[in-house]
Amino acid sequence: MPDDLPVPLGASAAAAVAEAIGGHAADWDRAGAVPIPVLRGLGAAGILSAQVPASYGGLGLSSAHNGELTAHTGALCGSVRSVMTSQGMAAWAIRRLGGPEQWKAHLPSLTGGALAAVAFSEPEAGSDLGAMRTAITVDGDSVVVDGAKVWVTAAAYADLIVVFGACGDGAAAAVVPTDTPGVRVRRVAHPMGCRAAGHADVTFDRVRLPADHLLGGSGRSLPLLVTSALSYGRLSIAWGCAGILRACLAAASAHAASRRQFGKRLGDHQLVARHLAELVVAERSATRACEHASRCWDHSSPDLVIAAVLAKHTAAVQAAQGAAAAVQVLASAGAGDGHVVARAYRDAKLMEIIEGSNEICQLILAQHALETTTGMRAGAP
Repeated sequence: MPDDLPVPLGASAAAAVAEAIGGHAADWDRAGAVPIPVLRGLGAAGILSAQVPASYGGLGLSSAHNGELTAHTGALCGSVRSVMTSQGMAAWAIRRLGGPEQWKAHLPSLTGGALAAVAFSEPEAGSDLGAMRTAITVDGDSVVVDGAKVWVTAAAYADLIVVFGACGDGAAAAVVPTDTPGVRVRRVAHPMGCRAAGHADVTFDRVRLPADHLLGGSGRSLPLLVTSALSYGRLSIAWGCAGILRACLAAASAHAASRRQFGKRLGDHQLVARHLAELVVAERSATRACEHASRCWDHSSPDLVIAAVLAKHTAAVQAAQGAAAAVQVLASAGAGDGHVVARAYRDAKLMEIIEGSNEICQLILAQHALETTTGMRAGAP
């Protein structure tokens, strides 16, 4: 259990996560599903959206403390952590884009056991969110959602989905209950990683909702609309990757300490020891990048967006490389379907793709470097 979670609140949340997951992560991974009562129980405890204020039923955790809770969850089960990321993104989007009446309408349900997802990607609009074709249209006292989203994490479990789409000359987001006529959810069959995270494709066929399901008005700038939600998601994924690295380091170290080859511990062979050393560096590097981004979040720093991108990119790359190293150390002992390092190997690769692929993150970081350099030159005497 992380030492720096607030006590007793964070410690009890971490214990609740451990108890809920128990030794079931491998079984859920093989089955491709987490029992819904488990997820609803974690949601009702405020754990899936722990940064929601206590006045709305959340735990009111800071980004830093919620990050450690997310890493703790990620070390135990990547699929549950993915649902936690989706729920937290949905809650944050409602808080950031909605108004007081919408907070009252939706946040208590998300801290009371209802499950949520956030829909960005489309068949022709993955990283290029500007190519979105899903339309959100204001029609009198109603809002109509029409379009299709793909690979929506947790959508197979969701009671509501925060849907982003084009609206007039700009963009908008709407809260769409999944039991609304015209909503169709189709689970993604056999995903490579986070198999039990409830990935699904969702279509919206002229879905009509009350106007108050539109968050913050229509026709807003797409970058401004999605940046906040994406920053939350990227930071949550980064913390989850830190958890992946912690699980891999623990498993690889335990195996290397107990397995003997050629008359000595496996870990005493220099090439194996190198893998362990690199895992230590990877976990510490990822954690430090996450801590920095969470400090930016908690202090409302203008550097938050770039810090979240940096943390997500650093942690995802390190997790993918670290998981591969852990599989190498355990060899056949870790190659069984459902084993912690086998799950980590598959899960971590997806983390290099979602919420901004490695390449997108690199482009953002490079652009930041160019703009920073240009700004420094402009300010030079």
